[in-house]
Amino acid sequence: MILSGKEIASRIDNDIIIDPYDKNKLNPNSYNLSLHDELLVYDDFPLDMKKANKFAKLSIPQEGLVLEPGRLYLGRTIEYTETHNLVPMLEGRSSVGRLGLFIHVTAGFGDVGFKGFWTLEIFSIQPIRVYSGVEVCQIYYHTIEGEYEEYSSSKYQNNHGIQPSLLYRDFKK
Repeated sequence: MILSGKEIASRIDNDIIIDPYDKNKLNPNSYNLSLHDELLVYDDFPLDMKKANKFAKLSIPQEGLVLEPGRLYLGRTIEYTETHNLVPMLEGRSSVGRLGLFIHVTAGFGDVGFKGFWTLEIFSIQPIRVYSGVEVCQIYYHTIEGEYEEYSSSKYQNNHGIQPSLLYRDFKK
């Protein structure tokens, strides 16, 4: 089951933490999250799954930043979230998608117990100017059934910024 907007609001500061929280971003069954002003781009190709790949940081100026088609940009939400007893999911907003901007390439599925900022895998199919603070995606919540353990991976848990791929750590096990 997906939580309604009213149910999301009733669980704020309990099962759901969103900081900062603004009731005006609440939808009938989701909550809008906003784009931070920092982006990461990989700058050494080809990328290698077994290595920490080099990246550069970009800042989105007040007048916006034009994203190049076919290039992956990693961004993050302004909002920090924590989720307990629920499974968080992330989707792009339809108004953003209708401009040809993808907010997550594959990783819209969160884990129960996740704490941190959401890293966004941003990809545009045509040049588009983006701005910091724009509500680009929405988080929604599924109930979870059965026994579970909360997410506690040191890979992405409790992050403080944009997280490049840490897949290379899986090869060192």
